[in-house]
Amino acid sequence: MASAGTNNNLHAGHAAGTGAEGADPAAEFRLVPLHRLAGTSVGFEQSGAAVSINVEASMLPNQPGAAAAWPVAFGTMALAGRLSVMEDTVSLHPSFCVWAHGEPMHFLAVFDGHGGPNVAALCREQMHAILAEELAIAAEQYLAHRDEDGAEERAWRAALSRSFARVDALAPAACACGRVGWCACPLSSRPRSPIVGSTAVVALLVRDRVIVANCGDSRAVLCRGARAVPLSMDHKPDRPDERARIEAVGGQVVFLDGPRVGGILAMSRAIGHEILKPEVICEPKIMITIRSDDDDFLILASDGLWDVISNKMACDVAMECKKYGSPTSFRAVGSGQADHNIDYGTLVRQQLEPRCYEAATLLGRLALSRQSSDNISMVVIDLKVRV
Repeated sequence: MASAGTNNNLHAGHAAGTGAEGADPAAEFRLVPLHRLAGTSVGFEQSGAAVSINVEASMLPNQPGAAAAWPVAFGTMALAGRLSVMEDTVSLHPSFCVWAHGEPMHFLAVFDGHGGPNVAALCREQMHAILAEELAIAAEQYLAHRDEDGAEERAWRAALSRSFARVDALAPAACACGRVGWCACPLSSRPRSPIVGSTAVVALLVRDRVIVANCGDSRAVLCRGARAVPLSMDHKPDRPDERARIEAVGGQVVFLDGPRVGGILAMSRAIGHEILKPEVICEPKIMITIRSDDDDFLILASDGLWDVISNKMACDVAMECKKYGSPTSFRAVGSGQADHNIDYGTLVRQQLEPRCYEAATLLGRLALSRQSSDNISMVVIDLKVRV
């Protein structure tokens, strides 16, 4: 999402974009190897339309020596699209903690900021670290009650809920770089909107489980065989349950360019938004799914994708990339020594696994061709890789 002046999820008087009128955003463009772009925002030309790609250092392998083993196969893409400001962030932390019996847990998330990048950047910098702390506490509690039915799932849910609440409490003090408290970075001088927050869709992979926690209108979709299975529900103010909750605390849902909390925010749950509490809450909806042999991909994405592409179409695109992609044409590095002549955007067994990366890239291009007016960020995870 974009800043308050351009965000289609915050009520605003105008929308700004970078695309040229009548340009074909699906035109061919050349992808630059991602290891050359870390920490930058770059552009490519599409029939006269300049579209920027924001590539974060956290999206890339650690260099040198990163290639030894990524235990999860996935690819990412983050596009500013037609907006001049990039407020989405992607956070990728394979094996970020160990669960109760020594199983690795993997963290992948998309955060969609609005009113400024502050809260999305905070989520990128802090959510996984805070969640690791809470999971350590939850693991002890689970082991003490492991004989009780559902004890493990209750522990996961409690850890996620506490983590979202802790990040939400830090949001008012977040700099646009993601740091909390006083900050001297160049971003700290940016004016802060009174309406600043972020969605969060977080996926944890552990053993045969996919755990998804969602707060806002980013989304997780499971590609299971030929079906698209939603693992989250968008928190929109006109959902009957959400509207009833908002009105029960004295709030209103006002229809101004769509349903909005108080006529301002186009979602009913988000991290941040001090002045919209208690109507807007940070409590995530958590869904725990047992993995099946039919599971192919998990797609996490901001609403810049879902506004113009259906769940089924997104899964179909990912499956086509799997069908026609050829990972054997890429070189996998297992020696632990980095070869700086290699394009790190095509390494097998790293986070930028070719077919996942191709699916994410194609989905981004397709969203642009369908006139998405928002930032577009996603993670495509290959669930055939057992972790």
